[in-house]
Amino acid sequence: MQTTNTTSSPAQDVVRNNWEFTEVWIDPMLSPPYVLLLLSDSDGNCRIYDPSQSYKIVFSSDSYDQAQLWLLEDEYEPIEGRLLAAELA
Repeated sequence: MQTTNTTSSPAQDVVRNNWEFTEVWIDPMLSPPYVLLLLSDSDGNCRIYDPSQSYKIVFSSDSYDQAQLWLLEDEYEPIEGRLLAAELA
């Protein structure tokens, strides 16, 4: 029987209590679409994680604008909506 490891990755622990919002971005040219997660902390720093690589950080920046530009240059598109940390509290 195949099992799946669902433990948190070490990268998630770094921002566990400091994140402000997250967004899902996709590459719609692939089927199924390739997914990346953008996570912004309360200081405005952004990290982009790749869920297919055990949530490895694939890009970091000091601002949302830099992270957004990186994603748009690689032709990723945001999924409508943003999950705010405050909404989960």
